[in-house]
Amino acid sequence: MARTSAQYEGRPLLDIASYARRGPGRRDRLPQAEMAIIARTLRRTPEVMIKVSGGGASLKAVQAHVKYIDRQGKLEIETDDGERLQGKGVERDLLDGWDLAEEIDEAASPYTGKSGRRPGKLVHNIILSMPSKTPPDKLLAATKDFAREQFALKNRYAMVLHTDQQHPHVHLVVKAMGENGERLNIRKATLREWRSEFARHLREHGVEANATERQVRDQGRAPKRDGLYRAELRGDSRRQQAKASVAGSIRSGGSAPPETSNTISAGTRRAVLAGWEAIAQLLRTANRRGEAVVLGADPVPTPPPDATRSRTPERGGR
Repeated sequence: MARTSAQYEGRPLLDIASYARRGPGRRDRLPQAEMAIIARTLRRTPEVMIKVSGGGASLKAVQAHVKYIDRQGKLEIETDDGERLQGKGVERDLLDGWDLAEEIDEAASPYTGKSGRRPGKLVHNIILSMPSKTPPDKLLAATKDFAREQFALKNRYAMVLHTDQQHPHVHLVVKAMGENGERLNIRKATLREWRSEFARHLREHGVEANATERQVRDQGRAPKRDGLYRAELRGDSRRQQAKASVAGSIRSGGSAPPETSNTISAGTRRAVLAGWEAIAQLLRTANRRGEAVVLGADPVPTPPPDATRSRTPERGGR
């Protein structure tokens, strides 16, 4: 049986059932792990959020960000070696141990630097967040497990828990250059893997958490970036101007672009619906009619209340 999962940007979008890899006697069943994903999605389990909010390319910028997340020494910083730092001036002590100054000097060396090349990030600023009712202590514990699994003995890191806003979240600062001399590059695939692993750690601490694609939850649009949102408020967004230009061209008798975002969104949603229907059919075949009925009535679950709904990130976190 051929794989029937939807495709989005050249990769499986609804890749819950591995049709091509079923063994003998398992042709009408879904593995337990995949059933758990389906069940969490149908229950509207809260979705985890992991966001990379920039990163400093200078020691001054990194120190300013650390001062921001620890609220000028008022909040406790926990490091990768379990040390707890709090108080005025601890940011400098933390970063002195990361040898960032030596890294800057090496990058500026005429033997290693390239003319006209922008300096690389010294750190990655990562935010891990969950909805407002999530216990902050469990969120922090899951973040510690996640960071230890992903970065221990490879990249230096430190974290601070914030509970002063609607969603509890942890700021994780990770040194970009690894201890082995390899630079940490964060791609879309990296974020997808991190979300899945972070959700797993949260569940291990008793927090219901899921990590699915927005399109699978019928949440087609990503939250607007802070700069884009503010540009639209000012009326000088280039994207808004481009949309207005296209609309004016159509009104004057011109033709629309061959492929618009609305067309892509509609096609993606059709593919998602087809993917969910394939899952429902597999459940019916496996005598899991209860789940199949739910899918038949509501093939694409409405988005759960999650931490990605906020339009503008907190100031200073970029």
